[in-house]
Amino acid sequence: MCGRFALGIPRRQLEEHFAAEVPEVPPRINVAPSQPVLAIRLEHGRRVGRLLRWGLIPYWAKDEKIGWKTINARAESAAAMPAFRDSLRRRRCLVPADGFYEWDKSRKPREPHLFSLADASPMALAGLWDRWRPLDGGEAVESCTILTCPANALVARHHDRMPVILPPSAWAAWLDPATAPGALPALLKTCPAGQMAERLADIRINSPDFEPGAPG
Repeated sequence: MCGRFALGIPRRQLEEHFAAEVPEVPPRINVAPSQPVLAIRLEHGRRVGRLLRWGLIPYWAKDEKIGWKTINARAESAAAMPAFRDSLRRRRCLVPADGFYEWDKSRKPREPHLFSLADASPMALAGLWDRWRPLDGGEAVESCTILTCPANALVARHHDRMPVILPPSAWAAWLDPATAPGALPALLKTCPAGQMAERLADIRINSPDFEPGAPG
């Protein structure tokens, strides 16, 4: 799965790397579900970064609580799941990250490990997004989920799932709503272990409330 990740890449670097317009985003080492995350999507033919709530709320949902159950979507079954199938067809995005966390649960307290790309380049996690309006007519909420796949040998020591990391060669097809649904599974592959690195992270990451420099 992917339940926590980091994003501290400067705006200029993000724009150059993803060839996208992105807003200024404060650096974070402990991004957690329900928080705003940067997602890059295609708008009128341009790649644009938006802040979306992490935890997808389908447009048909009665309330937003479903978002706590939809922070991740299994790549193998998303096309058949009511919460994700419409977004998989036409509302796909990239979620930039420095890396994502998994935990060594054999340790007490459990130890967080950060998984990144070996060349330290930004990750592009495969995501889906949706727009939901509350029944009372309140403001629309845009939200997203991160797709997961079977873990590679590096990550599998801690968890059997990991986020789908899309290579640059797959970005255009993934973002384009005109890409045929039948072509999508070929993009959603497990990143090889040899392309990734792992390091022990700050034990304080265990708390989703921990963020250096955060108020309080």
